[in-house]
Amino acid sequence: MSDASGLAVALAPADPQRDAPLLQHWLADPHSAFWGMADHDEDAVAAYLVGITGHPAQDAWLGLVNGIPAFYAETYDPARVLLSGVHQALPGDLGMHVLISPPGGEPRHGFTDAVFAGVMAWCFDGLGAHRVVVEPDVRNDLIRRKNVRAGFTELREVAVEDGGHVKTAMLSVCTRAAFAASDIAREREARA
Repeated sequence: MSDASGLAVALAPADPQRDAPLLQHWLADPHSAFWGMADHDEDAVAAYLVGITGHPAQDAWLGLVNGIPAFYAETYDPARVLLSGVHQALPGDLGMHVLISPPGGEPRHGFTDAVFAGVMAWCFDGLGAHRVVVEPDVRNDLIRRKNVRAGFTELREVAVEDGGHVKTAMLSVCTRAAFAASDIAREREARA
């Protein structure tokens, strides 16, 4: 997927051994604090990735921008992972997490929006989601604003157990139509 900004966004299955050092570096960045994994060493990150890739209801993805690793994404079945008993999942619901780290660590105008749009398009077109579900920490204002710009509707606060701790999350959903009508999707189309 690419647009007129010159950013080609692609996703490939993550490999725990290959990708753990890079992901550990990204998770140690203060911008990744809400992942709660800043203190994980490479072995702990590799073990985490093995858990995700080995789970039948989850997938881990290394994201590339113009062929360079620039983000990490996870997709999951919200009826079986994280939101079981918290969210009434519908057929075609797909849970998603994304961690974006611009190459070289330098922010670039429109980079995060382009990656976010690419991940959303991948969820709908590549993975066949009918609706994308997210559960960011309620304190994570940046990602919550990005979600709303991408067409998500915030439903309610929920308690989500993740990695042995409970977080208060903002349960949010986005349909294909809502994404297509969103600011991020319209800007993506305008650049194409």
